[in-house]
Amino acid sequence: MEENKITSTIRLRMSAKDAHYGGGLVDGAHMLHLFGDVATELLILCDGDEGLFKAYDMVEFLAPVYAGDFIEAYGEIVKIGNTSRKMVFEARKVISPRPDINDSAADVLAEPVVVCRASGTCVVTKDKQRKSNA
Repeated sequence: MEENKITSTIRLRMSAKDAHYGGGLVDGAHMLHLFGDVATELLILCDGDEGLFKAYDMVEFLAPVYAGDFIEAYGEIVKIGNTSRKMVFEARKVISPRPDINDSAADVLAEPVVVCRASGTCVVTKDKQRKSNA
């Protein structure tokens, strides 16, 4: 790991409550919700404050996500400005249910499947920055 590299990873299971469409399909916007949580942790690690998410400049939905899938959401701060923090995100499916075998079967995927990528900018105003990372 590079020195001074600020990263965050969360992993969670998509539940039936997360499914928004037929067949247990999870709304793609749910990945953005996960990225928001990752961004919050990144800002706390960087600045000691939750900051605010200003904008996404790129979002790609690459594969479907279903109830029962385990998703790993990763983020990294790639540029630190005066008050802005440029971030990149990736969500990967790491476990998938196997209802074809039985109702509780699941497989750890040999290779994670990238389901979403995004980049965006968050802001922490100078008066709320409690760490010197810029």
